[in-house]
Amino acid sequence: YVILTEAIKDPEGMKAYGRAAGAAMGGVNILAVDTKPTTLEGAWHGDQTVVLEFESVDAARAWYESDAYQAAAKLRQAAADCNAVIVSGFA
Repeated sequence: YVILTEAIKDPEGMKAYGRAAGAAMGGVNILAVDTKPTTLEGAWHGDQTVVLEFESVDAARAWYESDAYQAAAKLRQAAADCNAVIVSGFA
C-alpha cells in the first residue's frame, strides 16, 4: 500500500496533479481518499489522506519512481505539504 497525507495549499494545483497523475495510475487500486479523516490517537498530518493498493511493494515502488508519476508528483509537492509511505500488506 501507499499512504499519502496532504496539507493542501493550492487546490487548483492539486487539480492539475490529479489530471497528470491519472495517466500514471494503471495498476493502482485507489482504496480511499478522505478529506476529513477521523484521528483516533496522536496528531495526523494534512487535510487529505489517500490510500492506494498495489500487488506488491515492488510494484508500489516502481509506480512511485516511474517517470510518469514523478512528473505528476512534482505538481502535488508544489501544491501541498505531503508525507508518503509504502506499507507492506500480509503475505
